[in-house]
Amino acid sequence: MDGPLEGVTLCHCVECRRWGGHAAAMTPARQDHLRLASGETLRWIDSPESDAHARRGFCGECGSSLFWDAPGDDQIWIAAGTLDPPTGLRVEGEVYTADRSDYY
Repeated sequence: MDGPLEGVTLCHCVECRRWGGHAAAMTPARQDHLRLASGETLRWIDSPESDAHARRGFCGECGSSLFWDAPGDDQIWIAAGTLDPPTGLRVEGEVYTADRSDYY
């Protein structure tokens, strides 16, 4: 990263829960600040169920969820669990809480 990361947002929407098996913990960063050591195994899949018609980035080798990216947005959302600690990040909010699963 060439810039700061912002606080983590937990997303409870159905799409995020299905993609990762639970709420997604994501931190936004400016697209132009993101630097990949290698994009060789990075794969993208469109998320047609998304209100933003976004796409999700994942590792083509291990399947780990890495990014959520909405077209035309200058931010990309990075899966917080993929960042090496210490990150200094804190959860700052939650979205789509009405879509939480019944196990809460």
